[in-house]
Amino acid sequence: MKRLMMTLSGLALAGAMTTAQANEIVVGGKNFTEQQILASMTSQYLSGLGYDVETRAGMGSAVLRQAQENGQIDLYWEYTGTSLINYNDVTESLSPEETYQRVKELDGEKGLVWLEPSAANNTYALAMREDSVEETGIDSLSKLAQAVNDGDELTFAMNAEFYAREDGWRPLQQAYDFRVGRGDVKRMDSGLVYQALRDGQVDVGLVFATDGRIPAFDFQVLEDDQNFFPAYALTPVVRQETLEANPDLAEQMNALSALLDDQTMATLNARVDVERETIEDVAQSFLTDHELL
Repeated sequence: MKRLMMTLSGLALAGAMTTAQANEIVVGGKNFTEQQILASMTSQYLSGLGYDVETRAGMGSAVLRQAQENGQIDLYWEYTGTSLINYNDVTESLSPEETYQRVKELDGEKGLVWLEPSAANNTYALAMREDSVEETGIDSLSKLAQAVNDGDELTFAMNAEFYAREDGWRPLQQAYDFRVGRGDVKRMDSGLVYQALRDGQVDVGLVFATDGRIPAFDFQVLEDDQNFFPAYALTPVVRQETLEANPDLAEQMNALSALLDDQTMATLNARVDVERETIEDVAQSFLTDHELL
């Protein structure tokens, strides 16, 4: 009888633990490589922790955000700048820390909780080939500006949108106090910028900081030491109701967020886009390497 009671108690405890972790969490993701990797990584990670997970990846940005506000998506990774500018219509220039605090406050009013931001910031950046950085010592935008002002003949490549936009090429030069002649700037499709820089047709190219071609093509992102570019810190965002139902979720997702930075995301993206590994395999190997599976 005593053994039977112990067995029943054990079953009851196991049932309680299962119930505590049985709340379904719907993980969302946008329709490009980085987001698909993160959606798969998050789903595999949470499933391994005992959650019942449904994944809805490949969604458009605005549709995904609306789905989260409507309660159809519980959790996905968003960029601070996207929420600030696109969803909250804030256009003033803010530091990365100010951007995070502002979206945390504004989205908190909508029942959305921004957890700890990762060190991955998928914003615009200027990059050079690693061998050129070693040769010239130009590893920041301030040093780039100084080189231009000292008369170094450097050629640039960027897409036409960034060249013309009001918060693009012209104000960047104003912020760093340098001036490049029109003939030294080649305007082309974003994808061609990477090829032109890799092939030595230009010295400096406009890139996205976590693009997989940066490590694949041996580029180095120049430090934006005056914080000109808006912050797009990659951060897990979860519904308040979901957190209340799953009290351990915040700490668990913050642990994952702490492992991500620009170099890590660029490498993961390259494994999919350049080396043609599957999204699921790349996500799984990352989790395994960090003993999260």
